[in-house]
Parts: sequence; C-alpha cells; structure tokens
Amino acid sequence: MPGLKRIAHALLGTVLYAGSSFVTADVVVVVAAASPLQTLTRNQAADIFLGKTNRLPGGGQAVVIDQPEGSATRDEFYSTYTGKSAAQIKAHWSKIIFTGRGQPPQVVSNSAEVKKRIAENPDTIGYIDAREVDGSVKALPAASQ
Repeated sequence: MPGLKRIAHALLGTVLYAGSSFVTADVVVVVAAASPLQTLTRNQAADIFLGKTNRLPGGGQAVVIDQPEGSATRDEFYSTYTGKSAAQIKAHWSKIIFTGRGQPPQVVSNSAEVKKRIAENPDTIGYIDAREVDGSVKALPAASQ
C-alpha cells in the first residue's frame, strides 16, 4: 500500500504541474497612451528587448523597461516574443555585456512600475499582463510579420 500511495502522490503532482503550465499570463507590449506607435511585430519587439535595435519603428529612441528575473510576466513575454527561455535570455545578455556591445534594459519591480515609467517618458516601451492595461498605457497588438 505505501508504494501505491507514493505513486498516487507523484501522479497528482504531475497533473497539478501540467495544469499550471496552462495558466499563463496574456502579456502585451505597452507604450504611452499618446504614442503614435500603433502596432509592433513580434520580431520588432524581440529586436528591441534583446538590444538588437535601440529605435522604435518610426525612428524614436526606445527606452526599454524589463520586469524582474523569475517573474511569470517576464518569462511569458520572452517565451512568446523571442522564443527564448529565462536561461537563454540571461546568457544572451551576459554575452552582450561581456563583449561590450550593450546593456540590458532597466529592470523595474512590477507592472505598476512599468506603467509609471511609461507615464514619465513617452519613449518608454515595456510589457505587462493584458489585464493590467488601463488608460495610462496603450497595448500594441502584434502585427503580422
């Protein structure tokens, strides 16, 4: 019987873990509500957040804001927009910093702080959970590539 109990616990843990992977945030890229930017392709977003470009479409200087390592919103953003895991993002920035080709985006503590920074500087771009979008920011729909 103890073996059966252990198997039942392992099975329950597996089911709970698998179920949790389906509970993901719907993460959106956001800019200032008054920004002229209307859409952004996933590739454009990836290039901006990976430091491959420092310009927004239309030519403005991009001030990029990131969320903290380990946050579900950050992990979902990078997975969705760049196809990279948290470890791959960390390795990417380590390489960029080591070679002197750039610095990672400034990290703020949460989505509320992202919205605050965007309100302070209209050239700022960040990402938040779609449920947190309000009148202070504009979500950019991902345009077709």
